[in-house]
Amino acid sequence: MGKMLGIAGNVSAVVGILLAFGAGLARVLGLYLVSGYTTMTLFQVGTGLMVLACLCKLETMQSH
Repeated sequence: MGKMLGIAGNVSAVVGILLAFGAGLARVLGLYLVSGYTTMTLFQVGTGLMVLACLCKLETMQSH
């Protein structure tokens, strides 16, 4: 279970960072919509994924 939480934390961290960075870059370039989603929505999803990654890592550290 701990190994799965570690993998889920790593994957969600990478995807969250890329999504938040991409949304921020699109917003700086003047785009308000990316694939039909607003850039602020994509940024919030990226932030949520990074929070999920932090919670997974904390749970993994606490279980040891």
